[in-house]
Amino acid sequence: MRNKILAVAAVAGALGGPVAAQAQGEITTGVVRGGTVIINDADGIAADQRPAFREYVIRERVPTFTIPDRVVVGGILPEAGITYYDVPQTYGATPYRYTVVNGRTVLVEPRSRRIVQVVD
Repeated sequence: MRNKILAVAAVAGALGGPVAAQAQGEITTGVVRGGTVIINDADGIAADQRPAFREYVIRERVPTFTIPDRVVVGGILPEAGITYYDVPQTYGATPYRYTVVNGRTVLVEPRSRRIVQVVD
């Protein structure tokens, strides 16, 4: 009886490993290059548009929101207390919104509030 229990436990452990590994999905959607997190330019702010976009955000005097967490791609912003703004068409069509958190301009997926790009 004990051998059957051990055999069942061994099989369950062997089958559970690949399932657990498969469940580990990607959290971030970017690659860090020189301090700037880059996502697919078709969805985010293209590299050549970033300087102009940063100037736009400064010119618009978008307030910065302070959170205790680090500002990183994949991070989830609080549900309340942060205002999200539409990205002007001048900088490309994007499904994301932008805001400024801890002094850093970020693109955010509006439904999940997940940071998808840090525009530094």
